[in-house]
Amino acid sequence: MHFLDQAKIFVRSGSGGPGAVSFRREKFIEYGGPDGGNGGKGGDIVFEAVAGLNTLIDFRYTQHFRAPRGQGGSGSNRTGAGGDDLVVKVPIGTQVLADDEERTLLLDLTEEGQRVIFLRGGDGGRGNASYKTSTNRAPRQHGTGWPNEEAWVWLRLKLLADAGLVGLPNAGKSTFINQVTNAQAKVGAYAFTTTRPQLGVVRHKEREFVVADIPGLIEGAAEGAGIGDRFLGHIERCRVLLHLIDANDTDVAESYRVVRGELEAYGAGLADKPVVVALNKIDTLDDELIAALSAELEEASGGAVIPISGASGVGVDWVLDKLLEEIGTDHGKVSDDDEGEEAIEWSPI
Repeated sequence: MHFLDQAKIFVRSGSGGPGAVSFRREKFIEYGGPDGGNGGKGGDIVFEAVAGLNTLIDFRYTQHFRAPRGQGGSGSNRTGAGGDDLVVKVPIGTQVLADDEERTLLLDLTEEGQRVIFLRGGDGGRGNASYKTSTNRAPRQHGTGWPNEEAWVWLRLKLLADAGLVGLPNAGKSTFINQVTNAQAKVGAYAFTTTRPQLGVVRHKEREFVVADIPGLIEGAAEGAGIGDRFLGHIERCRVLLHLIDANDTDVAESYRVVRGELEAYGAGLADKPVVVALNKIDTLDDELIAALSAELEEASGGAVIPISGASGVGVDWVLDKLLEEIGTDHGKVSDDDEGEEAIEWSPI
């Protein structure tokens, strides 16, 4: 499945149905009278966040969404049928943006099952029976129904994760997420092996949290260099960032500063988030060089540095402990009931 995190669609609610002009003509009703019913209400456009979707690829092939209009009223005071609501199902974490220069935020769907009426269908028109008065016994006017609403909007998906991985290309982010989760991110000995965000669920010390891996950043990513910074939106909702630095880089301090500079250039509060800094790939170095590079990196970052090896697993538990500490003590706690359910062996009987 292709990953797509932006799409432009057209949505239109249903128009209200027209009211009817009708008169009673029963055989034994002497004076009859108006009996035109009202029109039905048009369908609403509803956005719903559903589980099981992690891309907006479906909206590349279906871009127009039109709710049905209400049916017209009829005689015998019968109201027309209302149009069915059109539910647009989107992944959790989808934002609905206006089609303007500022991309104004209209909706933010962050919870499973969240439903929001985006465009309301038009109300049905009044039938001539509702116009009857003591002085107007046979009205012939009726309502045509209220018009629909329509708009072009942008959908933007921002993945929901607790921790986000950042770093230069080949810093070992994909290897790390493969080590701590069941994700199967592509790993290769060349830059930009990761071309789309990858999610994984970490289970550590009876707690669970979600990690997001995004393509590597290079200097000038804010101006479009490399893959650019468009995927940084997927870690805007993260509580903590894990910054991985390749121990084999020529200047680890400069590698740290490059990525931090791109986070600051992007904005959206990424530079202010808590950060855990890790020196990766230490399995290729001796202890003395690891200590020297860690000291150099601590001076550049102004905080503690954790030496790890994503490939061998050295120091990984230490990093996960720090991530859990930043995420919070109550988040993702596995209950005793959950553990009991996992302990029961599945049987078809």
